[in-house]
Amino acid sequence: MFLRNSLLLVGLLVLSLPVWASPAGSYDFGQPAPASKATRTVEVTMSDIAFSAKELDVKAGETVRFVLINKGHLLHEFNLGHAAAHAEHQQEMLKMQQGGQLTATGMQMGDMNMAGMDHAAMGHAMKHDDPNSVLVEPGKSAELTWTFSQARNLQFACNIPGHYQAGMVGTLKVAP
Repeated sequence: MFLRNSLLLVGLLVLSLPVWASPAGSYDFGQPAPASKATRTVEVTMSDIAFSAKELDVKAGETVRFVLINKGHLLHEFNLGHAAAHAEHQQEMLKMQQGGQLTATGMQMGDMNMAGMDHAAMGHAMKHDDPNSVLVEPGKSAELTWTFSQARNLQFACNIPGHYQAGMVGTLKVAP
């Protein structure tokens, strides 16, 4: 009886942990990789409000190093994922903007207004530490290296509020 109650208690404690306790998520389309494992490099330029490419082609099993250059005047994001994941991430980014952490040109870590923000937004999302995503400030560059696991159609997008809707999204085809 004691063992069963203890296991139940441990199970309840684990289930009650905030969703953001583990920042590393799993992705059905691949995983982050070190740049040294890349089999090729793809350069993508960001401007206000567009990517230099509208479509990118990769192969399942391929590790690609994306070099992202922001030649615009605004902060931009390069995020890999499904359309539904982008829609969800856009809501997180909107909360970051409303909280004062996300500005037109960068991230602010000072005093934020966190009123009305849920725990998931305050934890994992507020850090913007998703391995499938990188923010690039104006005039800067960044890199994201990814190993694609299976054939499918994905998107690369900027999920800063209004950018996706203005057309800052492209097709990422992962061929077998």
